[in-house]
Amino acid sequence: MGRRCSRNSLQFKGICRDLGQILQLKQVIIVHKATNRLSQQWAEQCAAELEALGCEVLLGPSGPKDNPYPVFLASAHRPIDLAIVFGGDGTALAAARHLATANIPILAVNVGGHLGFLTESSEELSDSQQVWQRLLHDRFAVQQRMMLQAQVHRGHRTNLEPMSDCFLALNEMCVKPASPDRMITSILEMEIDGEVVDQYQGDGLLISTPTGSTGYTVASGGPIVHPGMDALIVTPICPLSLSSRPIVLPPGSVVSVWPLADADLNTKLWMDGVLSTAIWPGQRVDVRQADCMAQFIVLRENYSYYRTLRGKLAWAGARINYTNNHRN
Repeated sequence: MGRRCSRNSLQFKGICRDLGQILQLKQVIIVHKATNRLSQQWAEQCAAELEALGCEVLLGPSGPKDNPYPVFLASAHRPIDLAIVFGGDGTALAAARHLATANIPILAVNVGGHLGFLTESSEELSDSQQVWQRLLHDRFAVQQRMMLQAQVHRGHRTNLEPMSDCFLALNEMCVKPASPDRMITSILEMEIDGEVVDQYQGDGLLISTPTGSTGYTVASGGPIVHPGMDALIVTPICPLSLSSRPIVLPPGSVVSVWPLADADLNTKLWMDGVLSTAIWPGQRVDVRQADCMAQFIVLRENYSYYRTLRGKLAWAGARINYTNNHRN
């Protein structure tokens, strides 16, 4: 069953929450996919419209070589009410990693992206003036999505003093090696809540959220998990053992990963596909549910996660289309 948000008229199959107050449009971040001219045009048009409504707008590109969020967050003269992101899932993931801790809702629009699991269709903004009125009059929904955090520690699990920054991910944390001149097989040991569970020999290990289960995880043979759940999904990448299987864990679990037999120091931690840090032998990375959650604005009035799966993954059904005459 869909759940009704407490402060708007939209229903959808997912998680919803109350922003706590009517959304204001006094200070807004608008970000577009770097090097994509179409998303930049959309961003500039929306910026002009919001400025005409008296809104202060911070506008800039986001990409592998462009990170506008630290400057935006530091230079804002008042609390940021909303972030509008034009691009694909990668652009939306970057926004979530930088804005979740500040509790800033994100309206992600698929302009210049590909699959767009996390984004609204650009058709939803075809009448952008109506969208601004919907936002001001509380006619939208907000999906709240679990995130992961990871830190590197030295030595035994009783050592809780981190030796790295705290890294955030919305899709997944990945422990895998990287080398410029050869393909490397990694050997990783995994603990769950301090208990050794398995050693993996293969291309690496994924620890994902339900949101990330439709990305790298499902491509590696892992399960699809509804984003309305809180869970950690551990999936080995191309393991050299048929007994190495994915496992779904409760959200309070702590997954510790140790690199073994890595004399060349090639093991890396990746957050949503972005390099975070190196992990050396004798160090471990602890991955757990983050203290913050990503917030995505939903404009579609009949949002369905299952419809998204059917459309984005091109589920074709049975080869022969059978008629079900038993529905009322």
